[in-house]
Amino acid sequence: MTKQISCRTISEQTSSMDGETGERVLVDRLWPDGVSRSDALLDAWLSAIAPSHELQGWYGRHPREFEKFRRRYLTELSDQEHRHAAERLRAMADLGHVTLLTATPDMDHSHVAVLAEWLARSDGDGARRPWRASAVQEPAEPAPSRSGYGAVLSASVTSLNPASLSFVMGTGIVSTALYVNGAGTASAVLLWVALAGFAVMISAYAWRLLRRRGRFVADFVGPRAFAFLTIAVSANVLAARLVPDGHIAVAGAFLAFGAVGWLVLDYAVPLALITTLKRNPSLDQVNGTWFLWAVGSESVAVAAASLAHASPSHALTVLAVVCWAIGLIQYLLTAAIVLARLFARPIRPEGLMTSVWIFMGAAALAVLAAVRLMALAPGQTLLSRPLLVGVAVVLWAFSSWLIPLLLALGVWRHVLRGIPLRYDLGWWNLVFPIGMYAVTTHELGCATATSWLTSAGRWEVWVAAGVWVVVFVTMVAAWVRPVPPDGRGAGTARPQPARADASPARTGS
Repeated sequence: MTKQISCRTISEQTSSMDGETGERVLVDRLWPDGVSRSDALLDAWLSAIAPSHELQGWYGRHPREFEKFRRRYLTELSDQEHRHAAERLRAMADLGHVTLLTATPDMDHSHVAVLAEWLARSDGDGARRPWRASAVQEPAEPAPSRSGYGAVLSASVTSLNPASLSFVMGTGIVSTALYVNGAGTASAVLLWVALAGFAVMISAYAWRLLRRRGRFVADFVGPRAFAFLTIAVSANVLAARLVPDGHIAVAGAFLAFGAVGWLVLDYAVPLALITTLKRNPSLDQVNGTWFLWAVGSESVAVAAASLAHASPSHALTVLAVVCWAIGLIQYLLTAAIVLARLFARPIRPEGLMTSVWIFMGAAALAVLAAVRLMALAPGQTLLSRPLLVGVAVVLWAFSSWLIPLLLALGVWRHVLRGIPLRYDLGWWNLVFPIGMYAVTTHELGCATATSWLTSAGRWEVWVAAGVWVVVFVTMVAAWVRPVPPDGRGAGTARPQPARADASPARTGS
């Protein structure tokens, strides 16, 4: 099958070269002035695939920098905000002829040219191919010999999200929550699921680093860079969970891995973001995953304090105290940046991801670290118990205050603005904070002999477990969807005519 991608202005009428199976797709963010929707003859309007407002603004100020614009837009096509629309457009191209429509007069130096180039590639790592405004044709690759599921698996690893280990984080903390609630069997099952997920994901990360280094590096210098800290956080969550089971040596190995990963990434990610020239400096790139900067430090503190309690060690105690203090400062700095982005810049409902829940989860994790430090012998932590209790109570109260706000934002996004509830990896960014809050509430109640906190924590554990079950079942359902032998999923079905993929750009960015 031959891929055919044409690029035209929307004012042009359809021609015979499109064929009966051709799709006419508007890829501009705004509806063009002076064009009637009934006269546009559209099959789809993918407004969400257009360049971000910040990138469009930059290119408007630097119209001669097309090559830089091209590279930045290609990077954007793989981010969370563009991914759904990008996958839908690629599915259309796989089915037959696609005509990309725009109101931009200079198509050779616009996002439409970049989209045509991107669609003409066999995969996202191919070399740049020539583009013409009339059409782009490229022979399709030979049909893969692997099964449909094998092709999907290979594609999934190739485009692996840097935050994939958030599944392990969510599962590990809910396992811990069930353990403190006395549900030993369920806790053990989730622990094994988390361990298996960790082994699989770490292997996938290594494969992607070796085989798709370009994509790996592009993510590392992009707005999702802090998501790589899930590698360290997941290891530390597992370390803290293994301690009460008496697996001290294994927990120590996980802590060593997590501490080294944290030390490397805690410096490497900020350095990469500060020194790279391949980004567009703007508050618009700030997102909830940036709180993982603080979560990484606090996760080391929790794991080290847990191990120090089971196997007294001055080095572990110092590590726990230092990381707790670092994490507090990082949390305050990140909160200021994220709130400045939310208050100072408009945000579209599609751009408000579940990662914003890490705002609450990071505060709850800092409370848990303080509680674990309280359990150590007096005088070892360099911090007085009243100080630890005071900070823990303040942060717990703040994390509690955040929950209604985050729920209200969810209602605004999904109910009022109509963003559909589809499974994606970001749902695990919801599981981890809820599970962490439940564990924190229970343990803070125990440490301060506050019975109502302990009781509330026990109820919250079951809420966290219920959320985990819903997200896990939804994830499995998304995996086992029938996949045809050619490797295309259900998402490649022919789209409905004249349906916009997202609301118009006036909703903000």
